[in-house]
Amino acid sequence: MEIRKFGYYWLDTWVMANVIQLATQDFCLRFLNQRNDPCGRQFDQMTQAARSAPANIAEGNSRHSTSRETEMKLTDVARASLAELANDYLNWIMLHGQAPWSMASQEYKAVNAIQLDQPMYRDDVQHLSSLHILSQKHKFDAWLSGDNSLLAANCLLVLCNRLIQMLRRQIEHLLDDFKEEGGFTEGLTAERLAHRAEKSRQADAPTCPVCGKPMIKRVAKKGINSGREFWSCSGYPECNGTRNIM
Repeated sequence: MEIRKFGYYWLDTWVMANVIQLATQDFCLRFLNQRNDPCGRQFDQMTQAARSAPANIAEGNSRHSTSRETEMKLTDVARASLAELANDYLNWIMLHGQAPWSMASQEYKAVNAIQLDQPMYRDDVQHLSSLHILSQKHKFDAWLSGDNSLLAANCLLVLCNRLIQMLRRQIEHLLDDFKEEGGFTEGLTAERLAHRAEKSRQADAPTCPVCGKPMIKRVAKKGINSGREFWSCSGYPECNGTRNIM
């Protein structure tokens, strides 16, 4: 994944998430009303779930250089929000006495076959990326722009499920990178533990009774010994060796 300023603007997942958010806002404005959503809760829940997807993809990708773990967690939050939104569209379809499109249907195949264009912006990114998102949304106008709520709900259900799969692959890619490289925050933790271990060697700290590594002083945070110092293995959490401080 290419990393640059506004790096997430180049992600197909972020672009598709914005398409779904815009289409969901339009769906809710046109089809939810005082009769079928008297308290406005359905409107709020659907638009907030739709907003969560691009927001968490963007925030997660922005943490790429500082914590891969956080990036994966936020990307998974986006995936979970889309699953919630997909269920809302599924419920809308069944509420109207129908089942969603079969994967073998022509409608499903037509929507699923539409591919996103590759972003071509270099400068003026926010302006050009907005035009790009709008142009991608227009590809689905045949299903989204009419007065048939079931047509729009089916299309958006397909797009939500499609993006869920895209995000799963993105998380798998991030996990592979994390296994190989770790992340900035994780690297700092390793450096800090190595520094503490070296200080312990210089201070003639005892060695771990389990693995033999030098030990470092820690403070118990809970239990009957809360607040008391003890010797802990510098290899924690891989090793849980401890000694009491005499």
